[in-house]
Amino acid sequence: MDVQTWTYLLVGITFALYIGIAIWSRAGSTSEFYVAGGGVPALANGMATAADWMSAASFISMAGLISFQGYDGSVFLMGWTGGYVLLALLLAPYLRKFGQFTVPDFVGDRYYCRTARLVALFCAIFISFTYVCGQMRGVGVVFSRFLFSEVEGPMWFGFEPITWGVLIGMTVVFFYAVLGGMKGITYTQVAQYCVLIFAFMVPAIFISLMMTGNPIPQIGLGSEVTGEGVYLLDKLDGLNQELGFAAYTDGSKSMQDIFFITMALMVGTAGLPHVIIRFYTVKKVSAARVSAFWALLFIAILYTTAPAVSAFARTNLLQSVPNKAYSEAPAWLKSWENAGLIAWMDKNNDGIIQYAPGKVFEGTPAFSGNDRGENEERLLTNTPTDEANELYVDQDIMVLANPEIAKLPNWVVALVAAGGLAAALSTAAGLLLVISTSVSHDLVKKTFAPGISDKKELLIARCAAGVAVVIAGFFGVYPPGFVASVVAFAFGLAAASFFPVIILGIFSKRMNREGAILGMVVGIVFTAGYIIFFKFISPELNTKENWLFGISPEGIGTLGMIINFAVSLVVSRFTPAPPKDVVAMIESIRQPEAEGEELAVMDH
Repeated sequence: MDVQTWTYLLVGITFALYIGIAIWSRAGSTSEFYVAGGGVPALANGMATAADWMSAASFISMAGLISFQGYDGSVFLMGWTGGYVLLALLLAPYLRKFGQFTVPDFVGDRYYCRTARLVALFCAIFISFTYVCGQMRGVGVVFSRFLFSEVEGPMWFGFEPITWGVLIGMTVVFFYAVLGGMKGITYTQVAQYCVLIFAFMVPAIFISLMMTGNPIPQIGLGSEVTGEGVYLLDKLDGLNQELGFAAYTDGSKSMQDIFFITMALMVGTAGLPHVIIRFYTVKKVSAARVSAFWALLFIAILYTTAPAVSAFARTNLLQSVPNKAYSEAPAWLKSWENAGLIAWMDKNNDGIIQYAPGKVFEGTPAFSGNDRGENEERLLTNTPTDEANELYVDQDIMVLANPEIAKLPNWVVALVAAGGLAAALSTAAGLLLVISTSVSHDLVKKTFAPGISDKKELLIARCAAGVAVVIAGFFGVYPPGFVASVVAFAFGLAAASFFPVIILGIFSKRMNREGAILGMVVGIVFTAGYIIFFKFISPELNTKENWLFGISPEGIGTLGMIINFAVSLVVSRFTPAPPKDVVAMIESIRQPEAEGEELAVMDH
């Protein structure tokens, strides 16, 4: 069977599985919708947390970023892995013992104020939407190549293939997120983890065997290339330098910026609401700790493999495309052209694909007519910006295209597509649940209509999820950047807003509502303003010379966090102390649980 048939088959089977699980585990109460009734086993919760955590950014885009950035891309590995350890050790057990539904719930009760709850609610929704648009973009990338790649021309029934992909992804995630709530999402994510990790590891093992003779990708990364007597990374350095790029193992970022980006990703992880809420779904504090251990183990399997996948993909790309005649280009390159994620502009009319540093043109490929990828005549309408480089490669395709570049069997190629969809949909569902519960529980139930019935609250939650899916789909069609780049901004926003108030809320009895509110507002406004200015208002100024203290937009969340901490602590010292009952609550959640103690989710 061809790739597309295999893809239809495998994706169809996995989608049917997800929907079947959602029907089987549909939520019948607000407790089941919000936190799966608080009775998920630790192992299952660890697997679901890993799937929730390993988004399209981890599965699709992270290895692509490392492929193109080399050493500089290591900040994503260090930040995201270290951040999960921070979350598991510092936050998960305490938040689970607190026993509420959402992060705004914790903030509202800990800081005894409706305003604090509303500020936290805004932060949660803003961060979640920033994050979810990256997931929908990942869904569109997969669909546009593997399910609609054979369509004639860039349009299909009036829509781009990537738009169709986002629409189908919206439909599937809407079905099981709205029907099943956290209960349905949890058990769907267990299945999605199995799919995504199998899909990531199978081609990695195959390619490691082919290139180095070693079936373990992590060891293959540091091994010699079969039959060449040269280490893989040395070979990759040479291939990069021959084309004018910096050596793959060299870095261009300053140590200061690497520190700030890594820290923003770490503390942003610990402040992400869709990950935190997973620890409310287990029975006991000890189960929260155990599920955190399982999740870290499951996450480490993919994260330790990603650098090898990046190096394999970059090596194969540089050996198969540059300085080759377009007429002899491999079939996979033209297939990705049809998806609009690779483009060649023959600037010197020699029919040879020139690949070098520099932009081919401004923005993403813009085609005219229906002949892209079908013949040698290029119909790109973009204005050229660099004479040396003629090849545009979207970073988000490297993991998905890797099996094709390595000439693996068609079923492996299709398996990777199914894994990419599993990663994107699992995280998208968790984020949509955060948005819907924030609206129904924190905004409606806790703020404007405290007497609302469970049935009406559940209806509002499902309606909010539906609206959120539509908005997320829009951002999937019109994304503000590469998947991992967009997600990195969400982590920066989480670092600058949630992390300080949660940490101080647990470990400082003196922290009060005035400090928390002002700290969150200042932190997220400063960070969001910095990112929006350099990325959207004045991108031409986005250079080291113009950055504040040399900190890039990806790392500014760390500075926003520091400002938040400073503002919160200073303001809390000059304003009234928290009430005695709040101090008593803080002391209670910091006490070890009694042996065998089970914590029910608080009634609302």
